[in-house]
Amino acid sequence: MSASIEDLLTFEEEPPPQARATGGGRVRGVLRSLAVAGALTAVVVAGLRTVGLQVSLAVVVAGVVALLAVRRVTAALAPPPPPRVGARAPAGEEDGHYHWASRDALRAAINGWERPLDWSSGRPERFAERLLPRLGELADERLRQRHGFTRESDPARARALLGDRLSTFLDTPPRRTPSPRDLAAIVAELEKI
Repeated sequence: MSASIEDLLTFEEEPPPQARATGGGRVRGVLRSLAVAGALTAVVVAGLRTVGLQVSLAVVVAGVVALLAVRRVTAALAPPPPPRVGARAPAGEEDGHYHWASRDALRAAINGWERPLDWSSGRPERFAERLLPRLGELADERLRQRHGFTRESDPARARALLGDRLSTFLDTPPRRTPSPRDLAAIVAELEKI
């Protein structure tokens, strides 16, 4: 899966999620919690009496309610379970949280740069073959979006906007792989377009 710069730079407002009806849901949840607390209290009291211990009913009820409250809080704070291996990823993530284990276009775009950068370190021919065309596409896309032309359609204006250093870098393969500092400077110049 590849994402163009257009896909990464566009933003579309998402419709707000539909509000759930909370009329009977809250009462039902409270009644269910009370039923569970009552059942657990009965089991604990019966178990204690079976072994010959007598504990105040208020202490048992308070312990069961505290245990259920801790369980509910930890369940609410727990991270989502990791996706099953081989399972299909959901079409959209609507909850507003970033899921680090999921596959998305941002992660694919980062990996699309990270792997070739790692692969071409110390090999200028690989850099010229794999990364230089991508950087040229980014420059062309920025020129097209902001100024309405590309390096091919108007080379003189493109060179004037890009500057001599960036234009020369994009047009001629480097004799050595650029250092991370050099690449950062190039990206900064691309962002100024």
